[in-house]
Amino acid sequence: MAEAKDTLHRQLTLLRLTPRFPHYISTQILQEKLRERGFKVDLRTVQRDLNRLSLSFALFSKKKDGRNVWSYDKDAPLDLRDMDPATALALYLAESHLKNLLPQSVLDLLVPQFNKARNYLDELDQNNLAHWARRVRAHPNGKALLPAQVNADVWRAVSVALLERRQLKVDYLSRSTTKRKEMLLHPAGLISRHSISYLIASVDGYSDLRQFALHRIQSAECLDAAAQQTEPLDLDHYIRLGGFNAPAPVEEVELVADVSPQIAWLLSETPLSHEQSLEPLEGSDWQRLRAKVPDDQETQWWMFGLGENVRVWEPAAWINNIMERAASLSSLYRE
Repeated sequence: MAEAKDTLHRQLTLLRLTPRFPHYISTQILQEKLRERGFKVDLRTVQRDLNRLSLSFALFSKKKDGRNVWSYDKDAPLDLRDMDPATALALYLAESHLKNLLPQSVLDLLVPQFNKARNYLDELDQNNLAHWARRVRAHPNGKALLPAQVNADVWRAVSVALLERRQLKVDYLSRSTTKRKEMLLHPAGLISRHSISYLIASVDGYSDLRQFALHRIQSAECLDAAAQQTEPLDLDHYIRLGGFNAPAPVEEVELVADVSPQIAWLLSETPLSHEQSLEPLEGSDWQRLRAKVPDDQETQWWMFGLGENVRVWEPAAWINNIMERAASLSSLYRE
């Protein structure tokens, strides 16, 4: 019985070690990886295991440089492969980043993958290869608010309704009226913005798209009835044309501003846009910034947040907004 369990464990490990097409791994390398994991097997045993597994799983081999190399079929429905270092690190960083963006009910759905990545890194640690968990962090730039909490049942109903294009019955708490209202929605898209996620949907009987903060949905029921058949929503186009928290289509403007050395260095490494230039100012350590940027509130707020480290010259409307904000701020503190 013990021998049968060892064989099963070994073969399961082989399945996990085999990559998906178009990548391959040789029988010799598989034997080495098995030995690293404590399996004392010869090359013929590994080859025999692979041949047997190929009868039940989507494994196939070919000759490369005189050696047999193995791969999973790219459409294999079962994925038992071992996690690779790059994927494990990416997931570990993603968990650190997303925990400040997504509601806990959504993060809970990703826990198995995050745990798999953490376990893989722990195994590396035990093999004295690296202390990865102590060496990587995701640290957001700026102050990140804690994500608004979304009921797990609400998230589940919204997800199914959106993906399967079904109607959604919700009990929604309106921010403007502070009252709950029952509505029948036709989901069209989902946007995650900072710490809040929004369902883009039309209300039954209306054709215009509206935004519903998921954390304000008190209850949700996914119905069997199909949602209104509309063209698939192009979310980038929707956002660009002012559909999301903007009163009008978002235009691009040319920003001209003088920036301090610290900000110039920051923007040289992480540009404000794809069309950006920085030129030294004669007789100063500041630089002249020119960039094509969206004419939206977020960009203006970012510029205003730079305070005394920036002097805007264009567009004129931005200068007026900055002066009005500065005057309001000064008045507030004088009081």
